[in-house]
Amino acid sequence: MSLPTLTSTTGTVDFFVAPEDGSRAYQMRNAKLDTGVRDRNFGLEAREIKIANLRGNESTASLDKTGFQLVKQPAKHTSFTNEADIKKGYYGESAELLKKVTGASRVVIYDHTVRRRRPGEIDSSASKRQPLSQAHVDQTPKSATAAVHRILPAEEVPELLKHRFQLINLWRPINNPASDWPLALCDFRSVDPVADVAPVALVYDDREGETYQVKYNEKHKWKYFSNVTPEEGILIKCYDSVQDGSVALYTPHTAFSDPLTPTDAPLRESIEVRALVFYD
Repeated sequence: MSLPTLTSTTGTVDFFVAPEDGSRAYQMRNAKLDTGVRDRNFGLEAREIKIANLRGNESTASLDKTGFQLVKQPAKHTSFTNEADIKKGYYGESAELLKKVTGASRVVIYDHTVRRRRPGEIDSSASKRQPLSQAHVDQTPKSATAAVHRILPAEEVPELLKHRFQLINLWRPINNPASDWPLALCDFRSVDPVADVAPVALVYDDREGETYQVKYNEKHKWKYFSNVTPEEGILIKCYDSVQDGSVALYTPHTAFSDPLTPTDAPLRESIEVRALVFYD
């Protein structure tokens, strides 16, 4: 089974629609265990979008230019069934990969999500996370700065915030190439960084975060890398403290059901780690 390299595909993606009553938008972080649904007070509109395939043109995408980047480096840690083992075995090598690619002086991996597509199963907040076709950005400026305060020792924060810092996710397929439900990423150069996103409160059991949900814009240029293998990964910029217009600030992204996926393709499994990336 092989996936042909084509110039583009299509996918149906859910985009943000503001609450009708004008209230602050929110979404619960954890899904209901009996339904797999996360409560929210905003709407979603499904749109079919064109998604260009960057296979063969990987070098046209970079963190500072488009907001995302394909990297090729096999993981030493390849078992992703035990949470403690993931933190012990995979966090360290992921941090080193990010330092190598970005030139950062310090990288702190602080969270991860494993997703395994299992048709018919309920998506839960624990071990049964599945791919979702909802365009989003994991962080806002408010939540990015809050993450530094929450994760790093208080005495280190003032100096760290004096310099450039980023939040970057490393997404990698597990076990099989991700031809089933691949990742779509929006080229930041096609995004209006203010008008095209809406801050949404992400409500945890014990705290509140914030993400950007993405509004539909026909000018957006969506891209993907077909058939990403476990020996590859995609870096997704979620925040950059450089705000002068010289670099991409973030990357709207989502999973999508690709109509070109072969019927015998293995179901998608992936891990995404989240990192604070600091520069001297």
